[in-house]
Amino acid sequence: MKEIWAIGGGKGGIGKSFIISSMGNYLARQGKKVVLVDADLGAANLHTFLGMGRPENSLTDFFENRATLSALRVKSGIDNLELLAGAIHSMVPENIKYAQKLKFFRHIKKLEADFILIDLGAGVHFNTIDTFLLADKKIVVIVPEITAIENMYGFIKNVFFRQLMNTLGSNGFKDEFKAAWEGRLANGVTTLKQFVEHLKRVSAPMGRIIEDELAGFRLDLVLNQIKFNREKRIGNSVKSICLKYFGMDARYVGHIGVDDFIVSSINNRQPYIETYSESKCAREVAAITHNLMDDQQMKI
Repeated sequence: MKEIWAIGGGKGGIGKSFIISSMGNYLARQGKKVVLVDADLGAANLHTFLGMGRPENSLTDFFENRATLSALRVKSGIDNLELLAGAIHSMVPENIKYAQKLKFFRHIKKLEADFILIDLGAGVHFNTIDTFLLADKKIVVIVPEITAIENMYGFIKNVFFRQLMNTLGSNGFKDEFKAAWEGRLANGVTTLKQFVEHLKRVSAPMGRIIEDELAGFRLDLVLNQIKFNREKRIGNSVKSICLKYFGMDARYVGHIGVDDFIVSSINNRQPYIETYSESKCAREVAAITHNLMDDQQMKI
C-alpha cells in the first residue's frame, strides 16, 4: 500500500533534506516507486541532494498556474525516483490559502507511487504542521545541540496541539476545546499531557474521541550529526520527553553520524547513497528506512 512519510524538526540546517532524499534514494534502489515532494516553500533545495539542476517545473505551477502535481513530476536520474520540486520564489507557507492546502493534500494522495516522501521547511506555521500531519510516518529530526533540541520540543508541542485541536474540532467539540484551553491556567494545567487529562474530565465524549483517535498517534525520531557514542542516548531522552509532557508514544528509529563526504557529495552534485553506498552513514540510513518500513525501533 502507498505510504506517505514527512520529515520535520522546526529548525533549519539539521539535515532533513539529506535524510529524506537519502531514504528516497535507498527505497528506489530496493525497487520501490518513490516520489519526493519538496515542500520547503521559499527555500527549496531537494534537487541539489539528488545531483540535479533546478527543474523548470515546480510547486509554483501547482499553486499559481493550476497544474496538477502528477504533471509536475520530473525524473531524478535515479531509477524509480521522481521529484516534485519546490523551487518557489513567490510563495511561503503563510501565503497558501486553506482551499489551496486541501487541494494540495488531495493531489498528494492521488500520486501513483509506493512511497511519497515530503521534505518540510523550518518553522511551525499551520500549513507546515498540517502537511506533516498528513503523513502516515511522521519523522522528527534531532541534532545534539541545545538550541535544536529546544526547537524540536516546540515543533512537537505544536504538532501535538494541532492534531488534538483538529481531531476534536472535526468531531464537533471546537467550542469546548477553545473554552478548556482558555481556562487551563485556572485549572492548574501547565503541560499538554495535563490538558489532555483535563479534557477527558470535562467531557466524557471528548475523552472517548481522544482515546479512540489519538491513542495511536506516534512520532518517529531520527538523531542526526552525532559525533560521540554518548550522544546516541539523546534519542531515548526525547522519547521520555514525549511521554512525560505529551503522554505520547515515540519511536527512536535510528541515528546518523557525521560524515565529511556528505558535504562534498552535495557540492559535487552526487547523490550520497549512489556514490558512498558502502559507507557507515549509508548503512545507518538503510537501517532507519527499514525500521520505518517495519514499524519498529532501532535495535540497541
